[in-house]
Amino acid sequence: MNNKKSIPQRILAYLKGNPIVIILTVVCLIVGFTVDNFFSWGNFNNLASNTAVRFLIALGVSGCLITKGTDLSAGRQVGLAACLAGVLLQRADYSGRMFPNMPEMNMVVVLLIILALGAFVGVLNGVIISKLNVPPFIATLGTQTIVYGIALVFTDAQPIGGFKKAYTQFVNGKILPVGDFPGIPYLLIIAVIFGLLFWFMYNKTTHGKYMYAIGGNEVAAEVSGVNTVRSKILIYMTAGIMYALAGYLLAGKAGGATSALGNGYELEAIAGCTIGGVSTTGGIGTVGGILVGVLVFELLKIVLQFLGVNPYYNYIVQGLVIVISVALDIRKYVKKK
Repeated sequence: MNNKKSIPQRILAYLKGNPIVIILTVVCLIVGFTVDNFFSWGNFNNLASNTAVRFLIALGVSGCLITKGTDLSAGRQVGLAACLAGVLLQRADYSGRMFPNMPEMNMVVVLLIILALGAFVGVLNGVIISKLNVPPFIATLGTQTIVYGIALVFTDAQPIGGFKKAYTQFVNGKILPVGDFPGIPYLLIIAVIFGLLFWFMYNKTTHGKYMYAIGGNEVAAEVSGVNTVRSKILIYMTAGIMYALAGYLLAGKAGGATSALGNGYELEAIAGCTIGGVSTTGGIGTVGGILVGVLVFELLKIVLQFLGVNPYYNYIVQGLVIVISVALDIRKYVKKK
């Protein structure tokens, strides 16, 4: 008997298991049809660009959550990567250049340096968690503080600007702008590419199978021959690479960087993953669900802006969404038991 569900059945099952997605989507639609300019190309571009970068960070965090871990250093890693990218890609004629005698560097070379840094920090997290058996919460909290300290020392807590034009033009570039249609942001295309790569990795590779096995039952996974230490190090290394990529893109998108950039992004990523169905109890999560969760969370922020809500209240609303999402997830886990 074939128990494979059709796509509509999967969608219905997903929505049934994630009611908060329905609630937030309905709220967004109500605001969209009652507030002027919500459904506009300008708002779409803004949503697409913001969602794309947050999606990359959430993809990195997702592997940690699926294995019953977490990564509180994500936001600070994004900030460090943005600062380093900014310093290395400052124009030679910029008066406030941090290292005046340093030659201008190629964008691709800088990206590789940034990714290598992200991989190093990720491996460090993975080793501390898997080899030293330090709980992920504590390990990444420590790394978060260290990385932030390095960013402060490196930049002397000063803002970084004066980026090469080619860098900012690429990150903020669009493809196929025609008439009133402003085009598709490069950031969106990059996010789609990495979304497909992670889908393949999670569903079609041995590494993905091991990841879900560890999240389901780590002891059983070890008994069945899974090298849990190696798998966790790879998961956190991949996460570090994704944070580095996001930092590189964010600096170019904003046209500047500071050591404070990325603050709180790890919480947004965790919220997006949780809203999208990644279980904090481990072993459950899909790339499609992560995308939906991040998109809904970004829509919520835009809705609050269009409603003219005081920006300070945004944190309260986002915090409530995070708590409710996790509470619903835990409730599903308890009911299954």
